[in-house]
Amino acid sequence: MRPQPLAACLALVVLLPFWVARANPQSVTPVPAAAPPAAPAAATPAPAPAPALPTGNPDKGKVLTYTCQGCHGIPGYKNAYPSFRVPKIGGQSSQYLTQALVEYREGKRKHPTMQAQAQSFSDQDIADIAAFLSTLK
Repeated sequence: MRPQPLAACLALVVLLPFWVARANPQSVTPVPAAAPPAAPAAATPAPAPAPALPTGNPDKGKVLTYTCQGCHGIPGYKNAYPSFRVPKIGGQSSQYLTQALVEYREGKRKHPTMQAQAQSFSDQDIADIAAFLSTLK
């Protein structure tokens, strides 16, 4: 048996119910008429605000930031390519650190290493990291 062209297969799918109905009219179930459209709603409810990140635990954040020290904890450290200074993150505000990590995780900020790191963090991890780093001087 050779394969049927796409058009022939589509014709079978579309026309088969009509052929069956013509061959055996008693087996066809009548289709009820469509209901009249409902009246428009008075007001559409506003979407719920995005949930806030959980409260951070600085003690857990200290453990999670161990690998961050490799780049961000070395004074004067620079990347090999492209050449730019690695920012100090100790003492930054918790809100800024949270926003930055979420944006790296979502791909809104472009840096391959930071995107890879942030993708491994849960919302709670990000809150913990921000809580710890914001306490540093």
